[in-house]
Formats: sequence, structure tokens, C-alpha cells
Amino acid sequence: MRFHGLAGIAGIGFVIILIAANLLLTAAGFPTPSEATSVDEITAVFAAESGALRLASALLPAAWLLATIFAVGVCVCLQRDQRSRTDPWSLVGLAGVLMQSVVFTAVEATRLALMSAAQHGGGSVTGLWGLYNALFGFNQVFLATALVGLSMFGIRTGAMARWHAGIGFLAATLLFITATTSPYGIDGVNPLALLGLVGWLLWLAWIVSYSIILIRRGSDQSGRGGKRLGRPLPTA
Repeated sequence: MRFHGLAGIAGIGFVIILIAANLLLTAAGFPTPSEATSVDEITAVFAAESGALRLASALLPAAWLLATIFAVGVCVCLQRDQRSRTDPWSLVGLAGVLMQSVVFTAVEATRLALMSAAQHGGGSVTGLWGLYNALFGFNQVFLATALVGLSMFGIRTGAMARWHAGIGFLAATLLFITATTSPYGIDGVNPLALLGLVGWLLWLAWIVSYSIILIRRGSDQSGRGGKRLGRPLPTA
């Protein structure tokens, strides 16, 4: 399989894993960041639902690997000319994806630390919950960075339709607004948190659409390669 197709499948796999992990946590009753939840409720959920949290966390390393393959696939496979210099916007997008993976690793580590503190009766649940909220909120700026960079790259290379880029820019705007206002939701409810959820859902749709572009590009190039291989050799 060409790397185009592999990167496209990786993008779709990334989305599937994220949805599965979030459904596990939602079904278990885990509170969302900036949700109005008491410390006792947070402690009770994290202490009782450790199995769901461990399973969801175990899925995420594969998601981060797939996200990296997807982003590299976009940057490398959609260039107009493989011999031309790298488009700077593709590097902005790639950096956003990589930073998002790094920061969300810290988010997930904090969530596991919350589980440990809740199970062992530690008094650090409140502080860890605040750290979790802060990391989760600021993480959205890296999603926005990836969306802007790879959307600009898609437009400049002609690989992306304007409606697709529009979804990316809208999602980036919503996520950036939510990240900017996230400090006001550390100890309470961020009134703009819903915008972040909408931006995140748009981000998933944007990735699936980009993944389809990669898969189609890979199929087209494989088809052209097959035709070249099928041509008869010239005779003297």
C-alpha cells in the first residue's frame, strides 16, 4: 500500500479511537472539563470507574501514532512537486499535531493521577482537577494550529476544496476562542466551553475528509502506475 492510503487510513483510525475512548468515558459518567462538579463527585467517579479510564487511556497511544502518520502523510503526499521545497504551512500543521499529542499525553497522565488520588484517599484531587482542566483547555490551541496549517497547505496545493478548508478554519476559530477563555473555567464553568465541543466535532469531520483525499490520491497514483507497468515494451 502506498503511503497516501496508509496515511488516510491512519486519519480515519485516529478519529475512530478518539470517539471510542470518549464514549467509554461518557458512559462511565466521567465529568467533562469545566463542568460544574463537586470534589466529592469527582472523587467518587474516578475511584469507582478506574476500569473504563484505564481502557480509554490504553487506546490513546495508538491514536497519537496514527495522528502522526496522518499529518506526515498530508505534508509529504499532497505536495504539487515532490522536488519542490516544503511548504511552510504544512510544517505549521505538522507542529500543531505533534504538540497536541504531547500536551494531551499530559492531560491523560493527569487524569490517571486523579484516579490514583481518588482511590487512595489523597487530598490532591482538587489541585489535579484544576491542572487537568488547564491542560485540556490550552491543548485546544494546538488543534487550532494543526487545522490552520494543514488547511492553508491544502488550499495552496489545490488538494482541498474551499468548503473543507472553511470547516477547518471555523473549527480552529472555535477551538482558539475556547483555549483563550479556558482560564476562566478552571474553578467553574467556562461559558464558551460548548464552542470547544463544536470545534472538536468539526475537527474530526475535517480529518475524515482529509483522510478520504489521501486515500483517493493513493488509489489514483496506483492506477496510473499500474497502467504504466502494463504498457508493452517497444520493439525495434
